[in-house]
Amino acid sequence: MRISVEGLACRRGERLLFSNLSFSLASGEALVVTGRNGAGKSSLIAMLAGRLAPAAGEIRAEGIGEATLAEVTNHVGHKEGLKAALTAEENLAFARAMLGRPRMSPREALARVGLARAADLPAGYLSAGQRRRVALARLFVSHRPLWLLDEPTSALDAASQARLAGIMREHLAEGGLIIAATHAPLGLEGAKTLDIDAHAPGSGASGAVQGDEA
Repeated sequence: MRISVEGLACRRGERLLFSNLSFSLASGEALVVTGRNGAGKSSLIAMLAGRLAPAAGEIRAEGIGEATLAEVTNHVGHKEGLKAALTAEENLAFARAMLGRPRMSPREALARVGLARAADLPAGYLSAGQRRRVALARLFVSHRPLWLLDEPTSALDAASQARLAGIMREHLAEGGLIIAATHAPLGLEGAKTLDIDAHAPGSGASGAVQGDEA
């Protein structure tokens, strides 16, 4: 699988957030998107997930057959998107049914993120870090090669961040792709980096995708 982005631009209302943004990513590669608050990191993730139309430019996917990009994408946004009244297991069961292409059971996915004992607890009773881990467990209930992650380490303690880094490295080793918007290092050695500030209006910078993550 390969993702190619050419000349992408994002406008929210009357404000142009970024323009002329281009990169490519192939199986086994990760892209870490950095930048100041409000620069458009979340908007870029939303565009790639098919939830926001670009003002200009093109997003192409190769090697996915007849599927659309959205059908091979697993998106974990800045907000967890959990139903407070449903248990952790029920939230994941709903996600599994919605996403299709079943992979792990909800309980297996929760065990993968270290939350096996929280399966029967309503999401509304969980801490911020636990809710974040339930959201990340959605990555395991469906077979989808492209992971789009918006601030994936938000509310996670050091141990959970280390667990997530290992999970992401395993996904890449299996041929998956990851595009993550973040303010914090993710522990992905060899990941490409993209400073979205370099594509802001009047930045005067090239904004080229760089090599290893800092």
